Parts: sequence; C-alpha cells; structure tokens
Amino acid sequence: MPSAVQQDPGPARMRRSLGVKDGVAIAASSTAATTSIGIGMGTLAAYTGRQTPALLLLAFLPILGIALSYARLNRIEPNCGSGYTWVGRSIGPWPGFLTGWVVMVGSVIFMAYTGAVTGSVVLQFLNKLGLHSIWGLRLDPGSTGMSTAVGLVALVVVTVTAITGVRAATRLQMWLLIFEYAVLLLFCGYALFTGDQPFSLSWLNPFEIPSPLALAQGMVLAVFFYWGWDAAFSVNEETRNSSDAARGGLIALVAMLGLFLIGALAFQRVMSTGELIHNGPQALTFLGSQLAPEPWASLPLAALMCSAFASLQSNVIPTARGALAMARDRTLGPVWQRVHPRYGSPAVGTLLIMALAALLAVLAVGIPKLNDMILTAVNSIGLTVAFYYGLTALACAVRFRHSLRDGAVRALRDVVIPAASALTLFGLGGYLVWDYATMSDHFEASPDNGWFMLLLPTLFIALGLATAAWAKWVRHSPYFRTGQGTDAESVSLPMDANAAPLPSPSEG
Repeated sequence: MPSAVQQDPGPARMRRSLGVKDGVAIAASSTAATTSIGIGMGTLAAYTGRQTPALLLLAFLPILGIALSYARLNRIEPNCGSGYTWVGRSIGPWPGFLTGWVVMVGSVIFMAYTGAVTGSVVLQFLNKLGLHSIWGLRLDPGSTGMSTAVGLVALVVVTVTAITGVRAATRLQMWLLIFEYAVLLLFCGYALFTGDQPFSLSWLNPFEIPSPLALAQGMVLAVFFYWGWDAAFSVNEETRNSSDAARGGLIALVAMLGLFLIGALAFQRVMSTGELIHNGPQALTFLGSQLAPEPWASLPLAALMCSAFASLQSNVIPTARGALAMARDRTLGPVWQRVHPRYGSPAVGTLLIMALAALLAVLAVGIPKLNDMILTAVNSIGLTVAFYYGLTALACAVRFRHSLRDGAVRALRDVVIPAASALTLFGLGGYLVWDYATMSDHFEASPDNGWFMLLLPTLFIALGLATAAWAKWVRHSPYFRTGQGTDAESVSLPMDANAAPLPSPSEG
C-alpha cells in the first residue's frame, strides 16, 4: 500500500489495452466451465436426475436475455460498475447499491469456496503421485480444512498475478483455457461415443424434471453455472472499445452453453445418476479413470486445476474493479480506489478481496465435508446472482421503455425480453426463498436446513443495507442523490505520490 497519496493533476486512467479476445478470456475464465462441469454435475443430478442437459438449455434462455440487457446498457453507458451503475440510474440508488454489493460479496464467497476446490484438486494430484500424508497429516481431498489450507496458497498466487495487470492475467488465462477446453472436449467427445449408458431423448425434455421444486432449485444452480460471463463488462475502462466487452461476454456465454451440454451428455453416457451424485466434486476425475489409463487419465484433473486457478484470478479482477466504481461514488471507502502506479490496477482493493475470501474460507472450515461446503455456497450465491441479474435486466426494461413506441423489434429487444428474463429469475428466487423458509422447523448449520440456507443471503442483504445507509448519511455519497455512477474520466484516482501519470486512452 502506498505510504503517501496525492491527487494527480489529471484523471488517473486505467490502461485501455484490452480487446475482444481479452474479454472472452476474462468472461470464460470467470464462468469456469471445466470447474462447473467437474464439480457441479453431480449436484445438478441430485435435483434433476437425467434431465440435467434439458435444464442447462432451459436456464440459458433467461441468461441470454440478461446478457442482451447488459450489452444494450453497456452500449450507451460503459462503466466498470456495470449493474451497480445502470440499476442506480434507472431504478434507484438503493437497489443499485445492492446490485454492486451482492456482486462483490458473492464473488468473495465464490473465491473462498473455489480456493478450497483448488486445494482439493491439488491434493488429488498428490494422492495420484502416491503422497497420502505429510508430517502426520492425512492429505484428504474431501476434507474442507486440508483443502482450504492448500487453497489459501492458491489465493495468494492469483492475487499477485491479478495485481500485475489485467493484460498479463488474460494472456495466462487464454493459455489455461486452450489447454483445459482441449482436454475437456477430447474426453467428453470420446465419452459421447464410447459410454455404456444408453442415450435417451428424454435427457433433453424439461417436462420430465421430477417436480416444480426440483426445477426451481436446478434453475438457480444452473444460473450459478453460467455466472461469470458478465466479468467482461467489468474491464470497460481498460478496453479499447466498449463494444468489445459486450462481444467478449456474449461469445463466452454461447461457448459455455456448448461446453455444458457436451459435458452433461458425456457424463450421463459414462455414469448413472447414482454414480454422478456419489462422485460429487471428483466426477471429472472419475470420468478420466473410466476412459483412459494413467498417466492420460490424470489430464482431466490437470484441466480442472487450471480452470480453478483461472476462475480464482478472473473473479478477483472484476470484483476489485466493481469496488473501484463504488469507491469513486463514495459508497465505499477511498481505499478501494487506489490504482497501482505501475500496473494501473486497483491493487489495494485486490488485496482486500483476497484477504476477505481467505477469512471466509477459514470460517467455512466449520462445515467438515467439502461437498457440503460447495452445496451451501452454490445455493447462497445462486440466489444472490438471480437477484442482481434480475435487477440489471429490469433496469434495461425501465431505461428503454420508450422503445415500446418504436416498433415491435425494438420493443422486444429493449423491453420485453429483459423484463421477461428479470421476472423469471425473481420468480425462481422467490419460490426458493419460500421453500427454504418453510422446509425446516429449527436452525442447523447444514445444507439440508432451509433456515441455514436463507441465513447467508439474508446477512448479505442486511449488511448491504447497513453499508448503504452509512454511505448515504455519513459519507454523503452523491450516488444516493442522483443514482448516477461516476464517469471514469471525470475523477482523479489516488495514486502513489512518486508515480507518473498513467497513459491516456489515445496512448494506450
């Protein structure tokens, strides 16, 4: 952290050096298809059985509507605050602040549990090498405590690489993506043709999902699967053209749909529903062992490790930049907007995000089994993601409501599709909240306890409202008077006292 701070004579700008390819790398890494497929298919199967491919296809429809809303809003107001800025202007500052808040908190939770997942994958590697204990400690990939300890090291590594600049990070992520997708497509493609489980068209029929509750729960989990494509919009101010961010996010989203469908079908060609649920976060490793001998069977595990590392890094990047946008408006403290004098990245905010994720990961050790921790985190994040995606789509419908008078095509694009997507996610989230609230008669720290499942999202919102109140009445943030986020080029950001100004957009 800089020892002294001064205001630069002109606005301190983040370097505009990113293009469509970088946006795709950030969005795809943040979505982490390999991680979702590798550790999440068993969770989805627990709710939807053999209809998981149908569910993933069905969930894509509202998510596509959300993505089109992001692209439309980004076209007229590019800002690294994205939903926080757009919802604040179109609906109001309180829901706008909560949009930015739940993105930040959800990302911290995601990093905490993904750190543990990364640690679990590393431990699986060590087990394959014949190392099952060290200094008397059992290297158990299913242990939350042991996995978290290894994951904390991974958090430190990805934070350092994120601070050194988005450009360097996206180059690394692109190579990781190429490797993991090549392995994923190779093994899943092979499984589609050689699996011994008979294929059925019912796998693609959403009407065979067992119950409305299974549909709602599965849809929220599937929304979590797709979550991350919007990370491309968080680097608007480091992108040469704001439309590149939209193209990068949409390309990544469509690619994720293809990968998820291939992965789901491949898993079901090799494993029964019971095997999928039993293997849980080690399902991809099991798939590799069923299709190839060692050392080739370990390639899916290597791909999963690359995906976990990349998703950790790509989540800390947009989270720190979202906090930067909020700090510009004084809805968060000034420490979040310190830009590194050399790398042009919000370095202090990135460190704080890592520290919070590490603290939460340590606290989560209280849930003894990694499977339980994953399910708890995914359900909590899924509800909050549905909330802020829905708010952003609703902001699009409100912002462009005048399009209802401009013809059917524009009305459909700007109002009807965003509003329908928002109402779908709000409906799913509301149904699950009601189910969680009525499914238990006592509190217990377990992913099977409805009150516990509601506790985390409730705490997120309550803490967010308290922080918003502090920003409005103590910090006197202008955001709560206008609902408008600060333009990146209109404010000077705190930098190191000895730092040279960052290059202007024309120089980047």
